Amino acid sequence: MSVLSKINDYRRGIMRNLTKDIGKPKMEDDFILVDKTEIKRVLICRPNARLGNLLLITPLVQEVSETFPNCKIDLFVKGTLAPIIFENYDVVNKTIHLPKKPFKNLLQYIKVWISIKKEPYDMAINVDQNSSSGRLAVRFSNAKYKFYGDSGHEETDKKNDFDHIAKYPVYNFRHYLTKLRLKKSNKIVAPLDLKLSSSEIALGKKTLHDLGDDNKKTICIFTYATGAKCLSEEWWEKFYAQLLAEYKHYNIIEILPVENVSQIGFKAPTFYSKDIREIGAVIANADLFIGADSGIMHLASAAQTPTIGLFSGANIKKYEPYDNCSVAVDVNLYTKKEYIKTINSILNNGKLNIYSNAI
Repeated sequence: MSVLSKINDYRRGIMRNLTKDIGKPKMEDDFILVDKTEIKRVLICRPNARLGNLLLITPLVQEVSETFPNCKIDLFVKGTLAPIIFENYDVVNKTIHLPKKPFKNLLQYIKVWISIKKEPYDMAINVDQNSSSGRLAVRFSNAKYKFYGDSGHEETDKKNDFDHIAKYPVYNFRHYLTKLRLKKSNKIVAPLDLKLSSSEIALGKKTLHDLGDDNKKTICIFTYATGAKCLSEEWWEKFYAQLLAEYKHYNIIEILPVENVSQIGFKAPTFYSKDIREIGAVIANADLFIGADSGIMHLASAAQTPTIGLFSGANIKKYEPYDNCSVAVDVNLYTKKEYIKTINSILNNGKLNIYSNAI
């Protein structure tokens, strides 16, 4: 780990300790929300720039929109991806961007906090209770109703899927609403959703047609991931050979990362783009996506394509793809027969494509 990384980790640790108790002394017990139409402006705070982490808040955005149908949502984030991800979310009014390097962009950093203070929000929501910037943003806002992302659940009340990073913010938000005397929802948490348009899907279909045989079904693979999540070239070479042997009547297309590298040496037909919506549209037309835990894996889920997530660590319950026949597998435990059984099960069940009527 570099010196700068160590300093950054140390800074994060200090900030978490300083902000962990913000909002905890009281849980809004003094407030009762009588009329849902009262909530017209909502701030959702997820000051993170990573593709996966931003896609993983789409279920919460859908939950808030459904709970307060007359509201508009502002997103407090980092980086430049949020406007692209939420491009087709009519409920999202704007994105507020915290600079990645605040000390190098001090003036912009200060302007962001001032802009939050000036906005007349009715409710402010922090997604991750461990986010110091998220907790501060909620605290700093003038919103009447402030939710800091804390659980408030007893262990016995938690759902079996509570540990999932896309789901527990929704469950925590629902629990918070009961503190405002609203009825608790027991609906299934919404899937990740990129909300691709019909024109985007049609263009993705054409792209996929140009890469393979239009008469064959398609399996998309993504062989890259960051750090320890990246499976070795040897693992991918064996797995790719297995796919070729078992699925001769399928197109097997490799989605390339922005780094333009391949763990199988570019042996499969490849698709490369820096446009995440374009990538999502291509994957949306595939029948199955297989890839390691990564932002692109979550993009595949958000494109509503059945996804097999390949995990080699202990974060399966937190990051596993879900909905639409998607599953996560532990590569340390799976055998060749089990991979084939899982893939066949998904392919035979067929893809529930929400975009089929849009093309």
